[in-house]
Amino acid sequence: MTDIRKRRARDPVATREAILEAARALLAKDGPDGVSLSEVAHLAGVNRGTAYQHFETREKLIEATADWVSERMFRSVFGDPETIGERRVEEVDIADTTDRLALFAMDNPELCRIWLLQLLASPDPMADPFWREYEGSLQRFANSDLAEDGVDAEVLSVLMLAGAFLWPIWARSHAREEEERRALGRRLAQECLRLCMFGSMRSDKFPDIAERLGRPLAPLPRVAQG
Repeated sequence: MTDIRKRRARDPVATREAILEAARALLAKDGPDGVSLSEVAHLAGVNRGTAYQHFETREKLIEATADWVSERMFRSVFGDPETIGERRVEEVDIADTTDRLALFAMDNPELCRIWLLQLLASPDPMADPFWREYEGSLQRFANSDLAEDGVDAEVLSVLMLAGAFLWPIWARSHAREEEERRALGRRLAQECLRLCMFGSMRSDKFPDIAERLGRPLAPLPRVAQG
């Protein structure tokens, strides 16, 4: 352990990665309330003073871990962030993007759970790079002539991500072999694509619902005060 610590002390980048990996593991196991800098330092194989040099507070460590997870998700699903702005919505391979999201979720259920919990606790979800790109990409799609009229991109984003991140927990993907995880991921991607492409109901059998979906949402009644 002493040799590991000395080696890491000379490599601050590797030390930071080790601390973030340890924080990720504790966040996935116990949630934000179960994370302390001393526990993270012990798990990472560094002393507590070194951990405090990289992250002054527990809150900053948790925030940095969530950002680290968000970046990994971004690169796995969308690719290099530097080239995202160059892509037109018409050129995006929707099936490939859906497959990437499903397979990443199957392989990394703990990472996805960390990210989702932090996003739910965030006062500004749009500050998160992955959410901003995911919701933004669906909004750009909804604004194009490729989409049906009236798509609510924000609601659709939440539905798609919630399904993608909950399915691996239901399927207990961490206990599966790689081939099984890929098959489960393909099932999820296939159903997401089918629902987006066709929906799950035949419109001719549900004329009232078809009519409702063709109308704009009515404003909610005002609640009387006092």
